[in-house]
Amino acid sequence: MHRTIFDTPGINTVLRALSIGFLKLTGWKIEGSLPPNGAKSVLIAAPHTSNWDLPYTLMVAFALRLNIYWMGKHQIFRPPFRSLMMWLGGIPVHRESANNLVAASAAAIKAAQGPLQLVVPPEGTRSKVRYWKSGFYYIALEAEVPIVLAYMDYERKISGLGPVFQPTGNLEADMQTIQAFYKPYKGKNPDQSGND
Repeated sequence: MHRTIFDTPGINTVLRALSIGFLKLTGWKIEGSLPPNGAKSVLIAAPHTSNWDLPYTLMVAFALRLNIYWMGKHQIFRPPFRSLMMWLGGIPVHRESANNLVAASAAAIKAAQGPLQLVVPPEGTRSKVRYWKSGFYYIALEAEVPIVLAYMDYERKISGLGPVFQPTGNLEADMQTIQAFYKPYKGKNPDQSGND
């Protein structure tokens, strides 16, 4: 995987301090920590309903000392912002040709030399959706890594890492368990959540 802001010495220390300061100043509380078996993992980013989710996710990642990569629609990686978005941990996704995304993501996680947490929004978009996409599940299954239930609740101003979930291969049952965990959490635009 490419170099990011999270593994850039010096800068990551400064940005961690700034992130913690900003989150405290604005009333956010960060909960949980990455367990040892989550060093390589898929993090669910839910609920995902606003553009504000990205900057808050980056700050929470700094506060929790994570090494995240995140998926975003390819349009936000156009020049002159491509290099910046990649440095922030972004991976451009072409939704219309995402056939190899699961296999490529799983292979990248397996090949990574150090810790790597891949953040995947199950809604796949900030717009209103009826169902979650299952890409995050199959990436974890193929990479043989756990899923960490990460959350951001704008109503209560809490964010963090919940339990670690090991996919069983039974998508329907596992998805019900995962979605049940997210029921209490409200995105910035809760009416757009696909977990009703």
